[in-house]
Amino acid sequence: MSLTRRQLSVAAASAAVPLAFAATGTAQAAPGRRTRTLYIAGDSTAAQKYTNNAPETGWGMALPFFLKGWNVANHAQNGRSSKSFVDEGRLKAILSVIRPGDLLVCQFGHNDEKSEDPTRYTEPWSTYQDYLRMYLDGARSRGARPVLATSVERRRFDASGKALPTHGEYPAAMRALAQEERVPLLDIQALSIALWQRLGVEETKKYFNWTATEQDNTHFNPPGAIAVARLVARELLRTRVLGPSDVRRLDETIPESWITWPQAAA
Repeated sequence: MSLTRRQLSVAAASAAVPLAFAATGTAQAAPGRRTRTLYIAGDSTAAQKYTNNAPETGWGMALPFFLKGWNVANHAQNGRSSKSFVDEGRLKAILSVIRPGDLLVCQFGHNDEKSEDPTRYTEPWSTYQDYLRMYLDGARSRGARPVLATSVERRRFDASGKALPTHGEYPAAMRALAQEERVPLLDIQALSIALWQRLGVEETKKYFNWTATEQDNTHFNPPGAIAVARLVARELLRTRVLGPSDVRRLDETIPESWITWPQAAA
């Protein structure tokens, strides 16, 4: 069931604001010039992780390594969908601080797919697009630029070693919305599944959170987060959301030691 624009506005206005969010990454601006901020709204694949989660790493933690002259404010949270992020007041919190010239990059889909959970589930061609429009309209109303990013792919292969898509109609629905609304699209789903295919069944284990006690085919370790953040930065450049002077190290090796996991706030 689709939501009307009025219903969406009411939902955004009534959502409660959470107490705190993770924000990572800083860069130096030229004297007298405000440093712009790239906000990330998304799920656990992008989110900030803490010492108790290591070596799990969200790609948003690595994105600052590829940007120049931009802050990165990572508001992505584990387990959130486009709907629950709004309902918990997380979009409202971003919109309360975002400023003209800033960017809002939105990556949702992993948890929108969970039809057994009405607090998170959205239908790809109706409510998913409706909720995403709230992010687009909210950013635009504040002079910021919205950017859509299709969900990064999970690690899944068939018996012949072919990388399989896992997000159903959600990437297609986001692509269609981006075209309709004329907003930049970072097609991370297509790029990541192509990367997993090139790497293959065994090599991809080095990019996901595979440990002695856990075989996680959704979340990344430092190499995986760095690889996906590189895809995001390259797409920001390709789509001309950012210019050549805004990015760096796109073809350089990023040491895993640059990733750190802070203590979670009490």
